[in-house]
Amino acid sequence: MKIKEVMKTRMGTRTDRTRTSIIAATLVLTILAPLSAMAAPASSNSSHLSFDATKKIVTEKAKLLTETYGTTSLQYALVDDGEIVISGHAGKNDLKDKVPLTSNTIYGIGSTSKMVLTASVMKLVDEGKVNLDVPVVNYIPDFKMKDNRYKQITPRMLLNHSSGLLGTSSSNATLYGDNDTYAHDTLLQQLKTQSLKADPGAYSVYSNDGFTLAEILVERVSGMGFTAFIHKYFTKPLDMNHTKTPQDIMNPAKMAGTYSPLYKGQLPQENYNIIATGGIYSTAEDLAKFSQIFTGQIDDILSSKSVEAMAQEEYKRGLWPEDSDTSVSYGLGWDSVNLFPFNEYGIKALTKGGDTMAYHSSLVVLPEYNMAAAVVSSGGSSTTDQFIASELLLSALHEKGIIQERKPEKSYGMPIKADMPKEVSQYAGNYGGANSIMKVEMKATGQLSVSTLTAPNNPAQKYTYTADGSFVNDEGTEKLKFVVEKNGRTYLWSRSYISVPGLGQLAFSEYSAEKLEVNELSRDITTSWKKREGKKYYLVNEKYTSTVYLNATPIIPIDTVKGVGYMSNNKIIGANKAVNQLQIPGMAGRDTMEINFIKKNGLEYVKAVGNVYASEELVKPLYSGKQSSTIIQADGYAKWYSVPVAAKGKVMTVKVPSKGSFAVYDQAGICINHTVVSGKNQVLLPENGRIVFAGEVGSKFVISLKK
Repeated sequence: MKIKEVMKTRMGTRTDRTRTSIIAATLVLTILAPLSAMAAPASSNSSHLSFDATKKIVTEKAKLLTETYGTTSLQYALVDDGEIVISGHAGKNDLKDKVPLTSNTIYGIGSTSKMVLTASVMKLVDEGKVNLDVPVVNYIPDFKMKDNRYKQITPRMLLNHSSGLLGTSSSNATLYGDNDTYAHDTLLQQLKTQSLKADPGAYSVYSNDGFTLAEILVERVSGMGFTAFIHKYFTKPLDMNHTKTPQDIMNPAKMAGTYSPLYKGQLPQENYNIIATGGIYSTAEDLAKFSQIFTGQIDDILSSKSVEAMAQEEYKRGLWPEDSDTSVSYGLGWDSVNLFPFNEYGIKALTKGGDTMAYHSSLVVLPEYNMAAAVVSSGGSSTTDQFIASELLLSALHEKGIIQERKPEKSYGMPIKADMPKEVSQYAGNYGGANSIMKVEMKATGQLSVSTLTAPNNPAQKYTYTADGSFVNDEGTEKLKFVVEKNGRTYLWSRSYISVPGLGQLAFSEYSAEKLEVNELSRDITTSWKKREGKKYYLVNEKYTSTVYLNATPIIPIDTVKGVGYMSNNKIIGANKAVNQLQIPGMAGRDTMEINFIKKNGLEYVKAVGNVYASEELVKPLYSGKQSSTIIQADGYAKWYSVPVAAKGKVMTVKVPSKGSFAVYDQAGICINHTVVSGKNQVLLPENGRIVFAGEVGSKFVISLKK
């Protein structure tokens, strides 16, 4: 992945692999701000303000999101001194405009759910039932891993992302119209088969599994289901009447419409069933009400001690780059406790964002000024939602006189070339991070280039050595430096400003990659992996209601990086095994895995974090005669078929069992029909396509073909 694309990764859906890209614009050169641009020391009462200027600006930016940046609809709210002073929405709920948007239209909030979970844990801390710094096994005795270090993991480490857990065990988690709790219920079983990526507490790296484990902790300690717990202690006391989970009785008509470029109509209701990790539904106004816990407006939900503890700089407990402008700096639950650009004004801002396949959200809280903004959307991304939330707050602060002048966007300026010391060239080599491998090359003249070995068609990025020891790109938007950390590992440190036309600017400072050691493979191991090169493997253990069949390809190729000894950024350590051994804090080191190939009944399978894929030999040609059938066997695995030449162009009609579905893919692997989405059991078979039948054990599909 390109260095710039590391930033783009944050601008879209993270629960599957589809992401929304945003075109960066040329940044404005940094100008030293006068003293008047700093935040005033005190807040003025807003009761006499109408916030007309803020409403106008945000209305324009919200319109821009829905017309230019891929957002179908969004909803926003600003709370000031305990009062919701702005509430609005933009876009379309139903593409035919028959179902209008309202302030009560409900959206999924994705990982912003983690703040509800964190508040739940802190509620138990307030009650003396949980200590953040004793081992989790004290509360969940059946929590075990094959890596004995798991006994050191504490609740604090779950909430600040430093547990060392691999990342995301989300098999069968995101389902259409199905609230099956399989992913939650099997997490402990999954963890038993896993090792840790690092010592607990060594560094913070985004981890969904830590929050699902914390959800189980809340349930074990309280004796209540998580949904019942949050309703009792949060949604009811705060009058969050439109905040639900997949375990509640939900009317899909009250949900914001969701859409996909792969299907013309509205999608079924999306249920993300690891609820505390990302499955809560809410509205912007309800999130604004929830935010008052963190601004001191409501003090009978959590103690001030717990609220303050959540906002501490937890990321500094472990390995982390030097402080710089950034949108990622973890607290307990919070993505950032020092959010840019509010730090430019001397204002402490807390934020949490969330993304699922269909829904996105952003919550930004200014605890010192009793203000918060919440944005939820269908389509788009949590990052574009954050632009709206930040604008609501910055414009309101300006109207209140707290900010006297808005600051210009920042840049590192055009690079001024300096002589590069010879010893810097030792940092050239291959680097891994964010599921990619990059090649860093240097010239003695001080020119550095970064190319992506796992995406060879992407052009290399160029940087120039400058006097402060960093390499800067020609636009002045990104600065790279090499850092040898106390753990002995070498990191590529990226600092960047990304400006999005009409919306605002983001800042990131992170270790984006780690230098890879040379991985020499034996002849036998090389031969084993060479046999797999370019072969496709097919997902067989995902439930028939899964969103994966439409939105993320269930067909994956095996591609190794030639001459490097890696598959993606997973180090090959045996004929049938690869493992990610990188230790990168922040986002670039998230969602690591152990990949194992096994043989069963003459077929090869690959297993990774709960997912099972079968080799292409499993895929048999569909019978091209008039009628055939297929049955889901005792292992529950989906059945895959190829479309033979004789069946191309025929109409396939399937008698689908009540607990089953099928999906059809074209030659490029793009889904052209998923019955759970379309309701259509008839499809024109594409040339060289693939078909998957999924369902409960014993489910029988009767297949008819005709011209």
